[in-house]
Amino acid sequence: MRPYIPEQLPLQNLDWVRFVSLIGKANAELARYDGILQGIINPQVLLSPLTTKEAVLSSRIEGTQATLEEVLEFEASPHTDIQTEKQKDIQEIINYRRAIRFAVDWLNAKPITLNMTKEVHGILLDSVRGKDKGRGKFRATQNWIGKPGTPIEQAKYIPPEPMRIMEFLSNFEKYIHYEEKDNLVQLAVVHAQFEIIHPFLDGNGRLGRILVPLFLCEKNLLGTPMFYISEYLEAHRDEYYDQLKAVTSEKKWEDWIEFFLKAVIEQSKANSQKAKSILELYEKKKERIQAVTRSKHVIKVLDTLFSRPIFSATDFIRESGIPKRSAIHILNIIEKEGIISILRSGSGRKANIFMFNKLINIIR
Repeated sequence: MRPYIPEQLPLQNLDWVRFVSLIGKANAELARYDGILQGIINPQVLLSPLTTKEAVLSSRIEGTQATLEEVLEFEASPHTDIQTEKQKDIQEIINYRRAIRFAVDWLNAKPITLNMTKEVHGILLDSVRGKDKGRGKFRATQNWIGKPGTPIEQAKYIPPEPMRIMEFLSNFEKYIHYEEKDNLVQLAVVHAQFEIIHPFLDGNGRLGRILVPLFLCEKNLLGTPMFYISEYLEAHRDEYYDQLKAVTSEKKWEDWIEFFLKAVIEQSKANSQKAKSILELYEKKKERIQAVTRSKHVIKVLDTLFSRPIFSATDFIRESGIPKRSAIHILNIIEKEGIISILRSGSGRKANIFMFNKLINIIR
């Protein structure tokens, strides 16, 4: 097997008629989801746990095992007695979330560029497995895909040779800003082409999935880059990989594009449902917390619970900005009322760890 030579973009001779029905459905479902996002005053706060869930699932596609609860509990109590391997998984997930936030900030000022992908890659691989694999740099050596320890002769796929990477990446970057017939078909091609080029020695899959919401936002399909596609891709992992493989082995671009459009349709529906459920929970808890606490700090309480659904009393005081005595009083009331529960009782100098169960259940 020789290093693959990617096709130049835009693709020629695509059978667009095959996609007409799916294009309509995908754009309609995405527009519904965007309408819900537009109705949320502070989506970055309310949907923060969904961003963490995306980081968990995207990383799980690559083999990590940590759960959403383990990540949030670790952040609430970093000195928790936890296995070293699990700690590594958690750090990769925390890096993923940091990388998303950096990319969103970048997009507020500048368009998607190759330099942005290098910066994001540097954050993804900061102090974790793969940190010695050219962090933040396009690869200068040949890589290949196969079972761990497999020699290149037994590879399932060999990406382009390193001396031609910039040629293919330059075409890739131009295509991102090209006016294609449909942006969602374009995104399907963008995602696949990035994985085909495999420009880094490690972290290509995660970075390719981070590009999805950024592209949707840059093309004005979403008002804010909060789209969580990894849930669908993780649930259909084998098909995801098989469809990508069929592009390079049999040029089956149409099959891949159909798979990707179906992913957008189903994930838009799931994202819409979760966003609506979170918004409804926010409104219900606003009334409830106001009724039981009579506090002027209700919005600060809510925003803290929704951005950190597993937390310590110390986290709550710091993140809410509520004076300590008032914060502790409020915590005691909402715990007694069953709005939050104690996930782990403190002992000695360790504080109680609380959980906002209803939000965790929606995200889970």
